[in-house]
Amino acid sequence: MAESRTALVTGAGRGIGRAIAQRLSDAGLRVALTSRSQDELEQTAALCAGETLVVPADITDEEGVNRIFTEVEQSWGPLTVLVANAGAADSARLEKTTDAQWQRMLDINLTAPFRCMRRAVPGMRVVGYGRIVVVASTAARVGEPYISAYTASKHGVLGLVRSAAAELASSGVTVNAVCPGYVDTPMTDASIEGIVAKTGRSAQEARQILERKQPIGRLITPEEVAAAVWFCIESAAMSGQAVNVDGGAVQS
Repeated sequence: MAESRTALVTGAGRGIGRAIAQRLSDAGLRVALTSRSQDELEQTAALCAGETLVVPADITDEEGVNRIFTEVEQSWGPLTVLVANAGAADSARLEKTTDAQWQRMLDINLTAPFRCMRRAVPGMRVVGYGRIVVVASTAARVGEPYISAYTASKHGVLGLVRSAAAELASSGVTVNAVCPGYVDTPMTDASIEGIVAKTGRSAQEARQILERKQPIGRLITPEEVAAAVWFCIESAAMSGQAVNVDGGAVQS
């Protein structure tokens, strides 16, 4: 069955998205790759074992989302696996969080996954099979200081996952979330730079702060997140769940 499945991975140019794309390709899926950077997508495609389709687009734009799905469907037919991985983080004190920062977090972390799901579900209903996995965050489960907009967007997307799972339960489509802690990716590198700029700590000290947030004492690897995504895809009985990949930081 894996050979006939077609997957779309958003934010596939680097980090977690690249690791997910490789994992799905290794398992025999055809994988469509999207992000804003064609160069990064081409690099990901070169690392994949099987057939890929590179579709650069801005998923915060509704027309961009429609174009992605149209290209995939015209090339390969109905999409049966959607991994909504693209995301962004921002940090600011609550009273200093601007409307623009707030809206940016909602646009990429909540509205974009919603639009992708809305576009994917009709085709999945037709074929009677679908797997939707949203890469959320432990910020979807608990609140931390200085990331109110990010946390709100991730709590929101987890609510979307749960509602969609309940609605689609009898259709053959499952919907789950994977909630990583701090992962060794360019996004975390940016968080480290932010800590350095705001606190004067060294990059090594800032990295250790984030490492210590995981009880295992290190950052999570992108491959560990990809393994959890694949677990969600393989299971026909698991839906509406949030799978933590955080070294034991959030126990649930």
